Amino acid sequence: MKRVLGILLAILPMMVAGQMVQPVHWSGEDRGDSVRIRATVEEGWHMSILEMGEFMFTQEYKDSFVMTVAKTEMAPIRFNACNDVMCTAPEVWSYEEKTPLQPSPQGRENISAGEDGYTDSVSGNRSLWLIFLLGLLGGLLAIFTPCVWPIIPMTVSFFLKKGGGLKDAVLYGLSIVILYVGLGLLVTILFGASALNEMSTNAVVNIVFFLILVIFALSFFGLFEITLPDSWSTALDSKARSTGGFLSILLMAFTLVIVSFSCTGPIIGTLLVEAAGKSLLAPAIGMLGFAIALALPFSLFAMFPQWLKQAPKSGDWMTSFKVVLAFLELALSLKFLSVADMAYGWGILPRWLFIAIWIVCFAGIGIYLLWNIRNVSTTRKIIRTLVIIPSLAFAGYLVPGLWGAPVKAISAFAPPMEIEGRVVFNDYEEGMAYARQTGKPIILDFTGYGCVNCRKMEAFVLANDSVKERLKSYVFIELFVDDRLDADSDGESEGTENSRIQRELYGSNAQPYFVQLDAKGNQVAEPMAFTTDPNEFIEWLKY
Repeated sequence: MKRVLGILLAILPMMVAGQMVQPVHWSGEDRGDSVRIRATVEEGWHMSILEMGEFMFTQEYKDSFVMTVAKTEMAPIRFNACNDVMCTAPEVWSYEEKTPLQPSPQGRENISAGEDGYTDSVSGNRSLWLIFLLGLLGGLLAIFTPCVWPIIPMTVSFFLKKGGGLKDAVLYGLSIVILYVGLGLLVTILFGASALNEMSTNAVVNIVFFLILVIFALSFFGLFEITLPDSWSTALDSKARSTGGFLSILLMAFTLVIVSFSCTGPIIGTLLVEAAGKSLLAPAIGMLGFAIALALPFSLFAMFPQWLKQAPKSGDWMTSFKVVLAFLELALSLKFLSVADMAYGWGILPRWLFIAIWIVCFAGIGIYLLWNIRNVSTTRKIIRTLVIIPSLAFAGYLVPGLWGAPVKAISAFAPPMEIEGRVVFNDYEEGMAYARQTGKPIILDFTGYGCVNCRKMEAFVLANDSVKERLKSYVFIELFVDDRLDADSDGESEGTENSRIQRELYGSNAQPYFVQLDAKGNQVAEPMAFTTDPNEFIEWLKY
């Protein structure tokens, strides 16, 4: 058990310090009719070759890649590299050019891509810790669903009667952790490190995630039930009872996973979707938090079996709990529809409509729980009231957002707000030409539709009245690196070009990222990364 716990704890460290990283170093040795190619990969990284000439594939190399190629067959190599918390953007190396484009030394910051590929190293750590905490919260919510709560007393009683008592129950909880962390690792293996970072703004992926969460929400509303075949759980339960040792306990835990799927599936789905774009470890970290919380009651009730007598029995309160989760699932699903909508310019979910639906969802929670509140016990009235008041209050808080209020509490989810008082360009060349014509200094804002921290900075900093007043002196060029509009057959788009400008001219591949230039295009200050302090941003401004 100590060894397993050690492995689980070993995946928790999530520190990385970075900048415009170059973890792969290429060289080529001329051998007459052929060339010996070598790529050396820095420790802690692995390189993926994505394309070599007309051949497209993905092959990973941890330490080095060596290959002898005939000069007549020499072709550019498209590659990228990943570590535990970030992936570099794909680059091309050609023997004729000897080396890929190197970033300019100016403007380098201590930045890495950790949260949806858009954050500094500190925010990356916070992002993964947040995923772990969201996993814990999801596990705690799952405990009180009709598929899990009734199983707790039956399972604990089974272990106590079996004679294993505390030891078996603790192993059962550990088995739950192993299964769910394994699920998180499986997601990473299936999708791959680079795909997890690229998924966050892919329209098809975001639409699929949106539909999945809507289906889960409708299931929680009671329109239908999502279940796995009964034969699966029956076979697993029978196998567990006829098997001994830790394997039987692991099979019992697997039975719990199958039986509780209709309730835990929506929560797990939301968690994995949220973790998908964060980093290589995020799905496993999220599942670790979820499993720890879910396994907790089984172990605690085994340690203190007398608590089972005091635990509330299953009943109508569980149905109410599922409906509340359904409203939350519906609200969260809009984030993924919004990302696809903005990246491809469909215009089907403007900010006001996004906020309106959130108002309906949270007002719906309050109204639903308020309905027939007189017919429930005093204890449940108190619990319902503790949910009703903040739900209705939050819905009221969102109402001014329909008319342009910042509503900062949902800045990480909602589409960006329009900020008045700025001369804004979305094209680099047009903005630079206008600055030369007017003699105004320039702010380059490298941002992204799927960038959570960009939305936060817009709400907390760029919407600040003092900041808006200062920015009137600048030409503001907003460059979305994940813009997919007018992409050609090779996938090249405005976003691709904006990302290239940031990497090649300013040596950064993370957002938000602000560069301050004079009217001639000369950099006048060190770039500014993520902050929620308007005063810090104002002090950074030179004009």
